[in-house]
Amino acid sequence: MTPVELIHHCSQALTQAGVAYGQGTLNAEDEAAWLVLWALKLPLDTDTSTLNSPVSEAEYETVLALLRKRTDTRQPLAYLTGEAWLQGVSFHVDERCLIPRSLIAEVIAHGSIDPWLHPDSQRALDMCTGGGSLAVLVALAYPTLHVDALDISADALAVADINIERHGLQDRITACLSDGLMQAKGVYDLIVCNPPYVNAQSMSDLPNEFLHEPALALAGGNDGMAFIQGLLKAAPQYMTNDGVLVLEIGHEIDHFHTAFPSLDVTYLSTSAGDEQVLLITKQALLS
Repeated sequence: MTPVELIHHCSQALTQAGVAYGQGTLNAEDEAAWLVLWALKLPLDTDTSTLNSPVSEAEYETVLALLRKRTDTRQPLAYLTGEAWLQGVSFHVDERCLIPRSLIAEVIAHGSIDPWLHPDSQRALDMCTGGGSLAVLVALAYPTLHVDALDISADALAVADINIERHGLQDRITACLSDGLMQAKGVYDLIVCNPPYVNAQSMSDLPNEFLHEPALALAGGNDGMAFIQGLLKAAPQYMTNDGVLVLEIGHEIDHFHTAFPSLDVTYLSTSAGDEQVLLITKQALLS
């Protein structure tokens, strides 16, 4: 069997097993390609259409063993492989942290934040950093910024430290245990935050794959706004006069509007829609 045929086989098996996606891939074909390429120790950007040489019996069994573990345990593939990719950047990941997938990564990569950043910007904050993926992407995108990475989970910060070192950014990213903004230092030109925002009803409906992730990083209370309420109230004192907050709210736009009916925000377009990531200035928060 060739890798191309293996990918097709795995895609069918994943579909028949009814696994859930959304933690690195969005469909069976992409998940199968990731699974097969990783199991065969091939780069994930390999053109799979060229893989027409038969695999060995040992390679075939390795792929099937990983496939069985994925379908039987419902563990996300990122946890099984110990790696996740976001905007082409590789991150270590395990069950101590959320699997990197924040849409904020897109607006960083596309330069959507750039018009709001002062040319002399020096400091950024990644609030709810988890495994540190957004902190790393901010540091890579803006070489002049020092980034603080805060999280309430010591376990997640241990993963963040791995990723900071993985990308050689120990001198530019400082990870710190913090309940909300309590350990934030000084003021920031840019705050990015992918907070826990999943509402209670949606939490109860999550597929099994998502139950392997830390609930602390997902659950946002009854309306998804529990953490966000406190963040928006406290944030201005940690922002420069020209500072901006980039916030992910996922599918919670109705709850956000109910909680903050008069707040002036700018929506940043993403592949998942135009109302899932928003930008708020310090002046808007104060008013």
